[in-house]
Amino acid sequence: MAALSLVKVPAALAQSFQTAAPHAILLDADSGSVLFEKGADELFSPASMAKLMTTEIVFNEIRQGRLTMDSEFQITEDAWRRGGAGGGGSSMFAQLNSRIKLSDLLRGLIVQSGNDAAIAIGEGIAGSEENFGRMMTARAKVLGLTRSTFRNATGYAAPDQKVTARDLAKLALHLIEAYPDLYKIFAEREFTWNKIKQQNRNPLLTLDIGADGLKTGYLEESGYGLTGSAVQNGQRLIMVVSGLKTARDRAAESRKLMEWGFRAFEPRQIFTANETVAEASVYGGAAGSVPLVARKPVRVLLPRGSGDKITAKAVYQGPLVAPIEQGREVGRLRITRGETQALDLPLYAGEAVEAGTIPQRALDATWEVGTGLFRKAFEKAGAKS
Repeated sequence: MAALSLVKVPAALAQSFQTAAPHAILLDADSGSVLFEKGADELFSPASMAKLMTTEIVFNEIRQGRLTMDSEFQITEDAWRRGGAGGGGSSMFAQLNSRIKLSDLLRGLIVQSGNDAAIAIGEGIAGSEENFGRMMTARAKVLGLTRSTFRNATGYAAPDQKVTARDLAKLALHLIEAYPDLYKIFAEREFTWNKIKQQNRNPLLTLDIGADGLKTGYLEESGYGLTGSAVQNGQRLIMVVSGLKTARDRAAESRKLMEWGFRAFEPRQIFTANETVAEASVYGGAAGSVPLVARKPVRVLLPRGSGDKITAKAVYQGPLVAPIEQGREVGRLRITRGETQALDLPLYAGEAVEAGTIPQRALDATWEVGTGLFRKAFEKAGAKS
């Protein structure tokens, strides 16, 4: 892997934040900047925050045209018994053998956190909740949730159903960006079904901080958690906390983290869109290198009044082999603020590089053989030392 140090800003004393949550992350939705993290890559049980993945499956099925909001699902005995009031968890109180439109089931799932709604959706889409769990995990991998594994639609405890705070934040951002119209359901304050009115379980919605989603969760083994999002003055923040001891702690820590994020940071642009970030070596090409660019402006949020050290690295598997198409993803840009990896973005080839002439390719081959032997000798010497 080739890495280039690009930006250095003199270090200064940075603002700090403390939270009682053992797992937490806060990110800026527009830039992707991570403002705070603590145990963000450690695995934990998601509890009802797993319903975010259930919701994503439904939203995607609607977008693909396989379901509509008028599609109906049956409340089976398993959904009614295990997911209903007798199951001991949250429920939309759906009646046994009733058929319910997806528009209502989604509100039972999102607003009321109904386990009966989740099981009915899983069975209706995949034939069984077990099959739906496999579907959730496969879809999570497609979305880049590399460390998360799902086993059921509800979030009920399962030995290997685990997520990370970083993956949940990625999932929340995807739901917001990919399904803006359907995402609005997360902001609905209440929903009535079977003559039973229930309030949205997200405590941030009742606070004056611009919150419009997403989902709470609780299991004895994982504690109280929340994946939330809020917008102030055009800026959207996404946060995840988990492992708190009480519902009151969850609400207080979530609010504190959100308010700190909106108050304590200011944006700084590092690169403009399509500006050359670095040059990558090219093997067998008409040119010996290709510029690496980001498609969008690269911005990072810094603590106000701080001069945190910023280090940016362009990382790629090199040398790149020609021909190379312009716009092809060929590397990553990783920006670190202090001890926090603030950004990890794709880099693209800024120009096309055609295959070189036979003499050029022969010269590159000779050079690669020589440098390869040098690397092996260096590694062998290092092994002896």
